[in-house]
Parts: sequence; C-alpha cells; structure tokens
Amino acid sequence: MERDGILFRQGASPEEGGYPGYGYRVEHDLGMEIERDVAVRMRDGARIFVDIYRPEGGRDLPVLLGWSPYGKHPHIKWDLFPGSGVQPGQLSPYTPFEAPDPVRWTAYGYALAFPDPRGTWNSEGGQARFFTPKECEDAYDLIEWLAAQEWSSGKVGMAGVSYLAMMQWLVAARRPPHLAAINPWEGCSDLYREFFFHGGIPNSRFVRNWEQRIQHSRVPVEDVRRMMRAHPLLDGYWAEKSPDLAQIEVPAYVVASWTDHGLHTRGTLEAYRRISSREKWLEIHGRKKWQHYYAEESLGRQRRFFDRFLRGQEDALSDWPRVRLEVRERFGVGEVREEAQWPISRRSLSAFYLDAQAGALAEEPPREAAQVRYDPRAKDGRAQFDLRFSEDAEITGNIKLRLWVQAEGAQDMDLFVVLQKLDQNGERVPFAHFNAFEDGDVAYGWLRVSHREQDPLRSTPDQPFLLHRRELPLPADGAPAMVEVEVWPTSTHFGAGETLRLVVQGRDIRSYPEPLVAIEHEETRNEGTHVLLAGGAYDAHLLLPMVE
Repeated sequence: MERDGILFRQGASPEEGGYPGYGYRVEHDLGMEIERDVAVRMRDGARIFVDIYRPEGGRDLPVLLGWSPYGKHPHIKWDLFPGSGVQPGQLSPYTPFEAPDPVRWTAYGYALAFPDPRGTWNSEGGQARFFTPKECEDAYDLIEWLAAQEWSSGKVGMAGVSYLAMMQWLVAARRPPHLAAINPWEGCSDLYREFFFHGGIPNSRFVRNWEQRIQHSRVPVEDVRRMMRAHPLLDGYWAEKSPDLAQIEVPAYVVASWTDHGLHTRGTLEAYRRISSREKWLEIHGRKKWQHYYAEESLGRQRRFFDRFLRGQEDALSDWPRVRLEVRERFGVGEVREEAQWPISRRSLSAFYLDAQAGALAEEPPREAAQVRYDPRAKDGRAQFDLRFSEDAEITGNIKLRLWVQAEGAQDMDLFVVLQKLDQNGERVPFAHFNAFEDGDVAYGWLRVSHREQDPLRSTPDQPFLLHRRELPLPADGAPAMVEVEVWPTSTHFGAGETLRLVVQGRDIRSYPEPLVAIEHEETRNEGTHVLLAGGAYDAHLLLPMVE
C-alpha cells in the first residue's frame, strides 16, 4: 500500500510480539511504582502509551527517556544475540531492549519513561513511520509532558543505544526546553550513509532483520526495504531522517566504538565533532556495544554525567577528559588513553602506495604502472597489499583509500575494503565486531563506483564525502576511473614485525549463518572482471592517520 509517496506493509499483531495487554494500571515491585499504558496526548490529539517507572514515593525526580519502536515491554531476548556479552540475570526483567535498566536507575533516584511511538504497538496516530519529523515532534511533546508532572524535577535526559541514540540526535536538534542532557550510545547520525546504504551499496541483510523488530502495530508500517529500492539515491526521503547536528547545544556524553563498522561508528564520531554543545565528552571503546553499555564501570560514568546535569552535582565531572579512547591490540585487549580533542591533533596523514606487482604498500610510489585483476564472484577473488611495520606504529582516525579501477564487461562495480592486522607469524589478529562477534578486522569501507561523485566542500584529505545524488557509470571506452573510498575510523596498535593488510574485493569479507544479526550486502553489482591499477600515472594509495 502507498500513501503520500510512502510505501507501507501490514503490521504484525502486537500480541505476536508478546504485548502484555492494554489498559492503565499501577504495579509495585522492587521498590518501584510502575504506571503502565499512561496515555499522553500529542499536539495533534493522538495518544501514545508510555510506561513510567519511579522510586516508591519519589518526588522531584529527574527523568530518563528511552525512545524506540521495539516495545516498551521487554520482549526481545538476548539469546537472539549469542556472544553479546550480556549475561543471564545481569539485567532486570523490566529492561526494554537497548534501554537503561529501570531497577538500577530508580534505585539511583531517577524516573524512567518508555513510550510506544505513534502507530507502533497500541499507540494511536496513524501509520507507523521511523526517524521522521513527526516522530521527533512527538518525542519533544513527551519530554515537555514529563517535565510538567507533579513528581518530576522538570529536568529530562535521553539515554540508550542505537535507535535510542539516533533519536537523541534528532530530538536534541529541535531543542525541547526541558531536555537537560543526552547520552547517545552508538547511534548513526547520517542514516543514508551509515544505516541503509554503505558507499551506495544497500545494507540489505541488517535492514531485513531490523524490520522484524519494528513491525508490531495495529496499523500499516513503513516498508523500509521497498523504500530503499524506490529511493536508491540520497533524496528528500532520506534527508528528513537525518538531524541538523549543528542545532544541538544540550550537554552530551557521546559514546562510540571502533567495533560497530557498518552501523554506528562513523555517525557517532561525526556527530560529536559537529554538534554545537559547549559541554560535551567523547568515549570510544573497542568492545562489544551492549556488553560495554551495561558494564558496571559504564553505568558509573552514565550516572555521574546525569547527576551533573539533571541533579546539579557541579563537581561530578571535574576530572573527566574531553576524549577518552581505547587503542586496540586485539580482541579484548587495548590501552585506554585521554585526549584533548577529536580528531586527535597528534596524528599525521601518511600515504602508502599500492604496489600491484609485489602485493605491497610502500612509502614511495612504484615508477611503473601495473595491475591486479580478480573475479569479484569467485571465492578467492580479491586483491591484497601488505605493509609490515619495522617498529611500533599506531593508526587512529579516519582513513582514505584512493584507487584507479576498471570493470571489464561492466560499467559499475562494488568495492569492499578491509584492513586486517597480522601478527609476526602472519596470522590474522581478531577484534570485536558489530554486536556480538569476536572475529572482526581493523576497519571497513565500501563503495559502489557509480556513487563516486564527491562534495568538494565537505570532502577532506582523509575523508571523501560522497553526494549520492546520481549514478555515474564507468567510462564506456574502458578508461580507468579514480575513486576514493572512505574507510571508517579505527584506533589500532601494530607492534614491530606485525603487518597491516589491505584487502579489496567485490563482496563482504565474511558472512554469518541465519538467524544471527549481521551486516551483509546481498544486492551487489559484480559483473565482469575487476581491475586495479597502481604505479606510474596511477597514484593509488592508502592514507593512514599515524600517531607518534
């Protein structure tokens, strides 16, 4: 079905998602007073339903809002994500997916509010849509309603991971008067480039899985996958789903990771850099995102941040550095370091040139041109180039890969770029990856070559900014085309004798069995033979942010 140019699908019954029944009621448990299905009217008269947790008898309470369509009732089971690091019994049974635990936070003296947004589950207001101006308007209205309640202190914060973080960017840009602080924990800020398409390549498997978690509704639900096919370029449909980051001025404790390439790493770091908040702090870790969010140390930092801005504890953050990041060695091993800013000022951009004959990365460009050819559909179809470090080295920041490419028998090609770490014996060193995996690599980048057109005003030496407004086929005469691939940022240490390997191929470096939730690009353009040229007139190189 279609309405006003938006394609919808029939929602799945809320009861199929474990909906616990409708109707206002009050429960008491574990020192909490819980109001279920509180009806809150939006400015257009529609009612959304909210669960509110408060400490028994609490008054003058600061409020934390967790906004997502996943259900205010906890029904998504952690066993869907084996390896997530969230242990059985670690969270109370009242904790919604990717949200703060109400039992913990009410014990700290906070109230918590979890809504079912407009059109989702049992809430009113027409069709269910996601990341829209109307959804932001509703969150604004709920913040102001929460601040006006007789038990509230009038100060509201927003918290949570992923969708709950992305909504923080969108809502904070609208500046609700009573939004006092935000803690966006790993959330995209440019949904076209980071969530739905990577370098123009559809993020198909993850979106397919995500749609299963946003489908519960009594009304039609936005059909995001069909909208991706109808809007493969960055147009108004996608533009309205991304925030105006410069409008954000509220205090922010921003948490990113090196491990969420393909979803949250890029956008969280970009948002920290671009928001206008004078009081902002950045943490970048190298661990599994949910495990890190619910870790005791992380909960302590979250509490200190909200105590400062929602409870007025002036000295709560007096010893906090502006930037706190982990330099990774391998899975589960890294050194945490303080920095004054992001990107860090001590990095220097160093070009390492592709040597097609030797399969190496070199400090000087090869004098003679050469090429590497591979079949993008073959299991072993790839090009790889190694850089062996003779002394300790650190790479921290954004990375750019410049290539000269041809596609024999085709006018487009998909490039999947992976940076790997090899130990002194040539064995691949694993890292935490995405939500629950332990076999990841250093960094990833993607490009559909027809999307190679850049914005000259926003591109920087270490970060090409692609326009995605039109497709440019490769030259019909077969002439090589220069392309630049944005490789998402990392912080990784290499010891003497260890190797950085650059891999370029036409598909994902690895796949995972269903029903695991993973990043995978199933709708690729992989016809013909891929040709990479380097040396001579073809200045193919990898630009690395080296830190002394």
